[in-house]
Amino acid sequence: MRLPVVSGIIDRRILANYRVAPEVMAAALPKPFKPLLVNDFAIGGICLIRLINVRPQFLPIPWGIRSENAAHRIAVEWEVNGVMKHGVYIPRRDTSSRLNSLAGGRVFPGIHHHGSFDVSETDDYFSVSMNSDDGDAAVHISGNVTDKINPESVFGSVQEASNFFAMGSLGYSETQVAGIYDGLELECQDWKVEPLAVEKSHSSYFENTNRFPPGSVHFDCALLMRGIVHQWHSRPDLCCETAPTTAD
Repeated sequence: MRLPVVSGIIDRRILANYRVAPEVMAAALPKPFKPLLVNDFAIGGICLIRLINVRPQFLPIPWGIRSENAAHRIAVEWEVNGVMKHGVYIPRRDTSSRLNSLAGGRVFPGIHHHGSFDVSETDDYFSVSMNSDDGDAAVHISGNVTDKINPESVFGSVQEASNFFAMGSLGYSETQVAGIYDGLELECQDWKVEPLAVEKSHSSYFENTNRFPPGSVHFDCALLMRGIVHQWHSRPDLCCETAPTTAD
């Protein structure tokens, strides 16, 4: 999958994160991915991102596509020719854009399911919900901007969390072909995060007890990004001989 460099603005991005028992997360991942651990925990999460002015970089126009998007992400590492790589595995993408859902996995990397988004925001309060059209995914995050990370987080500070998630710019998504993953890398002009004190969180993916038994997953922390100029770069597909398994 190859596409030209795409540029735009991250109008709002919430990274809502969960800490997961590593052996449970390892069982949920397809090869060649392995969980990337922080203080003996695997890290998964939801990225709720609103993109504006998204367009191919070569087009000299002042406007572009606007969309709300949700991606379930898992911090992973994998080996390529004896070298360990790290990034995120993305088992599910959802979008408000019909164009994105039609083109995803065809014109640009990653299958995108269509869903409806309900968003309420002020300068310091955010509430974002998503329900997919196919009924297979539902998420909700709401909370207030704060100046400290959740004291129960595996990350010792906002800066530590920021550094960790900045490393996860390279993502691999499910494709129409089992065992082949589309690569896409996010490059931000200015990486800046703020902690979000979450009052309510819901993820049908991480609350699926067939995939994550009770007690194996806990909400960890949330981070907020706003007004970030960025680019998306296509990266070579990642292939694996063993097809992934999906929990019901």
